[in-house]
Amino acid sequence: MPRMNGIEFLRELRLDEKLKSIPVIVLTTSNEDRDKVEAYNLNVAGYILKPVTFSNFVEVMATLNKYWMLSEIP
Repeated sequence: MPRMNGIEFLRELRLDEKLKSIPVIVLTTSNEDRDKVEAYNLNVAGYILKPVTFSNFVEVMATLNKYWMLSEIP
């Protein structure tokens, strides 16, 4: 993102009363433990590393979609 990184964006999002309860899944290239910990401390619903290949990306997105469909509140 050009003006802030994902963690900075999450901090801003969580400060806004209207937006702070929105479920967020982080899709990132960072496999750093500190980034994972910080993201979970900001109440993310998940932290997923971006796959390198397009076919793996499609597979991850399909799995994520299935997860959200199964976990939706009726």
